[in-house]
Amino acid sequence: MSFRWPRLLNPTHLRQILQCQKNPLTALRIFREAKLKYPNYQHNGPVYASMISILGNAGRIHEMKEVIDEMKEDSCECKDKTFSVAIKTYNAHGLLNEAISLFRDLPYFNCVNWTESFNTLLQIMIRETELDTAYSLFLQNFQGWEVKSHVQSMNLFMEALCKMRQSDIALQIFQEMDYQACYPNRESYRILMKGLCDDGRLIEATHLLYSMFWRISQKGSGDDIAIYRILLNALCDNGQAQEAIGILRKILRKGLKAPKRSLQSVYIKDFTGYDNQELVVIKRLIDNSLVSGGIPSFSSYSVMAIDLFNENNIIDAQKVVAQMRTEGYKPSTLIYEAKLAALCREGRVEEARKVIDKEILEDNNVPTRRAYHILLEGLSHQGNAKLAGGYLERMYKRFGINAYKESYEIVLDGLCSEGNYVDASHILEQMIIKSYHPHVEIFGMIIEGLCKVGRPYEAVMWLEEMASRGNYPEVPLWNSLVSSVCGKVSESEILNSYSD
Repeated sequence: MSFRWPRLLNPTHLRQILQCQKNPLTALRIFREAKLKYPNYQHNGPVYASMISILGNAGRIHEMKEVIDEMKEDSCECKDKTFSVAIKTYNAHGLLNEAISLFRDLPYFNCVNWTESFNTLLQIMIRETELDTAYSLFLQNFQGWEVKSHVQSMNLFMEALCKMRQSDIALQIFQEMDYQACYPNRESYRILMKGLCDDGRLIEATHLLYSMFWRISQKGSGDDIAIYRILLNALCDNGQAQEAIGILRKILRKGLKAPKRSLQSVYIKDFTGYDNQELVVIKRLIDNSLVSGGIPSFSSYSVMAIDLFNENNIIDAQKVVAQMRTEGYKPSTLIYEAKLAALCREGRVEEARKVIDKEILEDNNVPTRRAYHILLEGLSHQGNAKLAGGYLERMYKRFGINAYKESYEIVLDGLCSEGNYVDASHILEQMIIKSYHPHVEIFGMIIEGLCKVGRPYEAVMWLEEMASRGNYPEVPLWNSLVSSVCGKVSESEILNSYSD
């Protein structure tokens, strides 16, 4: 495809030109020719970032690495986000060592903040159980000024240790945060509280709760309710319901700054033992006290409802939402997203559809892209990918919302799994119109599927689209296409269309 250069070129214009190219190799050629065509022109950080993203999304790792090296030689100012994207791309292609090598080379780039790329790499290494290497990387960088904050990295270590049932070591890291000039945030307390309770370290968990009162709960925030619930539920499950009630009173008084009249209403009958049904009732009373025992607020209702939905406790969560409405608060989009996720996990996709089609609209609200993504994923996993495809079109026509690229991929995978390749072809066309770049595997699935259902002409069209993006079919796919059309189109005709 011929390309017409503008009379004058600036980095912003070049970025727009690059992002309009279907073929990443064509974009790379334009990127490199720009300096030759315009002697006074210089690439800047955003242009390099766009080129790296385009090549990474297309799986052109070798070319992406070359552009990164060119960026290093150019010494232009670049953002931390660029390296974070490259690190994720390397890891997605099984090149963790390349990701580590890139991070170690950051001193040679004109980048003054490494926080995001550091935490991205640390998260990947911990997920890949490379704890020793991650710890070594942390020690090498925790005193440098390039990593601005270590709270997130320490949270990652604590979460990994808690999942390994080593909350005692996680507690040591938490205590070390003070000496490293780190201030634990709410996520730090949540991670450690859950880890200690899962390991049965309820005494340490109780002391951790008390430390919250003078560190992050001084103003009585309803956002802390989720952390309080972890300990209170663990005590109840351990047969210590009365201890839980005693701590609940302290939470209301010191953590949520409840008025004295609310404290007097907190009472649970003293039983010598509790069966499962009674424990459920006690937990409900505790939840109700946490929400309404203090000063009711939008945040306290929201946190409680989201927490219950995340536990798949849909009935109690609905009651909290109803109580929330009675107090004059409208559910937030986060509550609806949590509700949709809970319903889809339970396989109740018809109820999830009602939330999108009716409930959210009745609150004078509009479903978010995230809400639609949850519904589309639930429908596709329940064998309703065709219905999910209808929502892809409806969300744009009705609200002007473009779905995530991942949403299209989930629906396409579902349609192909159901053998509905014709509808998959239509969805792929819509995906390309929205300027998303499908993975080569998606083209392969649909081309092979169209061959199976006797639609070789459409398969050839997608082959041409695939070739225009610089992608090449594997031998099995090529054989499938040739055998499908041999009775309708000559093999030479296919070869000619492909070579064009």
